[in-house]
Amino acid sequence: MVVDHHHFMGICLAESKKALDEGNVPVGSVVVQDGEVVGVGRNTVSSTTDPTAHAEVVAIRDACLKLGTVDLSGSTLYTAMEPCPMCCWAIKAARIDRLVLGARHAGLKRLDYGDYSVEALLAMTKQTLDIVTGVRVEECEAMRRSWSGHAASLQPPR
Repeated sequence: MVVDHHHFMGICLAESKKALDEGNVPVGSVVVQDGEVVGVGRNTVSSTTDPTAHAEVVAIRDACLKLGTVDLSGSTLYTAMEPCPMCCWAIKAARIDRLVLGARHAGLKRLDYGDYSVEALLAMTKQTLDIVTGVRVEECEAMRRSWSGHAASLQPPR
């Protein structure tokens, strides 16, 4: 089966735009299983006053609810922005096999994440995950930069 990463990242970008329009950080994610979208999420932290409502977590919750399971083995999670440590661990907890990334924290020169990367967290915890990078990076970076709170989010926490 040929997987169209470009197509699925396009869905993430559309969800990112919805998040932005709702006043949230513009990040969207989808969970794909057997070539079909089984979970969709976008960042809703501000609109739901839920600090855990990151796009990846919302997509995982949606997929688990629709499929009636907490085991998403065989699935791929697409996301417009490299997952934070919380989201990365949710991906591992859901047993998702593959992560397809758009923008990376290092590419955006974020200061608030220090040396963090998905690969660094996986190495530190001796975990594995198939990671695909370089999918629609420029569009994903532009979407993330479009958020008016972007400058504030790049400052180190106080």
